[in-house]
Amino acid sequence: MEIKAGIVFLPCTDIQRTVSFYRDLLGLPAVQKQGENLYIFSADGSLWGFCQYADGRKPLSGDQGVCLSLNLADNDAVLAKYEELKDKCDIYREPRRHPQFPVYSFFLKDPDGYLVEYQKIA
Repeated sequence: MEIKAGIVFLPCTDIQRTVSFYRDLLGLPAVQKQGENLYIFSADGSLWGFCQYADGRKPLSGDQGVCLSLNLADNDAVLAKYEELKDKCDIYREPRRHPQFPVYSFFLKDPDGYLVEYQKIA
């Protein structure tokens, strides 16, 4: 058996707001829609699924929640993405070098509070 890809499914509270954020603002292509409440996005090989579950499942966000990271080509690309997004969404942390790891990154929050990190791993 050959594995083609992994996918993470995350609950969201409003699928249309989530689609607007990931597809329209961040530019991730929606590669699949399943029914009205589930979309799968591609991040250059990584697959992220968001579902507005009928049981009202809560997002896994906040200080103990999920961080979704996107690795860019270099530090200049991280800074350019920050400049592109800084006035369009909720920035959680401005670009900087991580004090413990060889990473330059910034963080923003999606509509459900998931942290999204744009980074360059050195």
